[in-house]
Amino acid sequence: MGILELALIGVGLAMDAFAVSICKGLSMRKMNYGHAGIIALFFGAFQAMMPFIGFMVAKTFARYVEHFDHWVAFVLLALIGGKMIYDVFTEGEDVVEVHEEEKLNYTELVLLAIATSIDALAVGVSFAFLKVEIFSAITIIGVLTFFISFGGVVIGNVFGNRYEKGAQLAGGIILIGLGLKILLEHLGIL
Repeated sequence: MGILELALIGVGLAMDAFAVSICKGLSMRKMNYGHAGIIALFFGAFQAMMPFIGFMVAKTFARYVEHFDHWVAFVLLALIGGKMIYDVFTEGEDVVEVHEEEKLNYTELVLLAIATSIDALAVGVSFAFLKVEIFSAITIIGVLTFFISFGGVVIGNVFGNRYEKGAQLAGGIILIGLGLKILLEHLGIL
């Protein structure tokens, strides 16, 4: 898997964190770049850590599933992407209370970072089956998520939540497309 594919996966995975970052930006009456950096660091670190955990768990069992690993990668990415798209059309409008952000709630940040990176755990499993070089992959995913999340806080602060659903929809479509590409490559169609 090349850098472009890893970057696209990173962007797709970062869309949940981007959406939450927008909401965090909405809660700031005045832009606080220090808080934006901390929020982005939490999301980037967890987005990098979860695929590594998934990769290590799957590596233990990889020899048992080598013959159908491309199907596992396709199903995982398609399910994750499909759920993201489903959520766009079924969730009610999020009500975000805008108020001045004085202090960051680190417990809340950890919980949000875990919640937005669960998908990355499953992607890490697929990385093990595809024999992806994990350290390059998690570096790309973590760095992209950091910058996308930082941008999300700024956008949330400046433009409101206009882009939240679109970002989640784009992330879902990217993940499904990459899952399909992986499947078609392993079947010899691409």
